[in-house]
Order: sequence, then structure tokens, then C-alpha cells
Amino acid sequence: MIRRFGTAPRQDVRYRLRPGVYAILPQGRHLLVTHQAEPVPELQLPGGGIDPGEHPLRALHREVFEETGWIIARPCRIGAFRRFTYMPEYGFWAEKLCVIYRADPVRALGAPTEPGHRAVWITPEVAAERLGNSGDRHFFSRASGLA
Repeated sequence: MIRRFGTAPRQDVRYRLRPGVYAILPQGRHLLVTHQAEPVPELQLPGGGIDPGEHPLRALHREVFEETGWIIARPCRIGAFRRFTYMPEYGFWAEKLCVIYRADPVRALGAPTEPGHRAVWITPEVAAERLGNSGDRHFFSRASGLA
């Protein structure tokens, strides 16, 4: 069974399964994350949905690049969680199946291509407190030894 974070699923809502991949990207004493401006400004682990027919690792590389402008190396799966949420940018309720990887940020090739995103370096302490959802915070804290 995959652990759930966040609010319990509502009985009056039909959820669409939305598999996604997300990356913990440490470098020295900092972590590369993305700041998403809309719909609510927040710090997030870079990542997102896996397109139909797309391999999860390909999706991870694509999503990290789109949201940070960085290429990554040596992704290693560290766990997964579920969360139930409304996705206003898509107009539906989703059961997000979030697979978390740890990877090395290699280099920035430019600015993020995903509108409303910017790459931000933060400390582990800030990440443990301010990442946008409790699942991201849990896996980051566990991977960094803060848990």
C-alpha cells in the first residue's frame, strides 16, 4: 500500500489517476527546487505528470528541465506517495501518484520553459518547512536525514 499525504479523498468526487515523477536535487548544502507562481505561489520539488506512453525517467528529465532549466544525472527512486487534490490548471480532481527520485543537478542550460516557474536554491531547513505539500516535505526530510 502506498502512503497517502494531505486531505482524505472526498466521497462526492470522482478522481482521475495522475501519475507523476518528482526530484530531490541536492548540491552541497542546498537543494534545487522550483517556485511556481500560480495558482498559489509555492516552493515545489521539480517534476510533474507522466505523459501517456512516456517512460517515467524520461518524464523526470523533461519535467525537471521544464521547471528549472537544469539537466540531471543518476536518478534513483526513493519512494512514492498518493495525494488527492483539485488541479485548477487542468480543471479536474486528481489522485496524484507521486514517485520521488533523488538525482544530481548537473548544469543549467537556461531559464525554465514552464510558464510561471523559476529555479530556486534553498537550504534543507527551508525545504523541510516550506515545500508545498506534506508528501514532498516527508520524502525530502527522510532523504536528507532530517526526519
